[in-house]
Amino acid sequence: MKFKPTRYSSAVGEIWVMATFKTKYCHKVFDIKAVRQLCDALLYEAFALYKIRIRKLAFDSDHVHITLDLGLYSKIELAKKVRGYVGKKMFELMPWLKQQKFWGSGLWNPAYDVRSIQDMDFYDRYLDKQKYSSTHQKMLSAF
Repeated sequence: MKFKPTRYSSAVGEIWVMATFKTKYCHKVFDIKAVRQLCDALLYEAFALYKIRIRKLAFDSDHVHITLDLGLYSKIELAKKVRGYVGKKMFELMPWLKQQKFWGSGLWNPAYDVRSIQDMDFYDRYLDKQKYSSTHQKMLSAF
């Protein structure tokens, strides 16, 4: 899938991946609308700051899925930069969240998943089925 391949000083191309970041202790903090909206805004800030192209983002109760272009970052660098930025800002803006749910630790579980995408349509459909998708598609289980 080629949009307009990104040009770097020594390379041209794109690597589309799906990243999944889960909250520590599996707390269902994204069921709280204000937390979900703030995290969404902070994710987009992080993408802009680190010049990461994003295709789609969707939340479930305790995790977020993102399809994005890895660019020149390694999987480890991507996870560290995005989760670090969002976690730090989130707790600065919502200190009660850290005190009530995370007991002085970080927002994100240390484990994460960043996998390459072979079939973009499959992952688009998967993200559309998440509890809090930008398409607002309802699952049968919601009724």
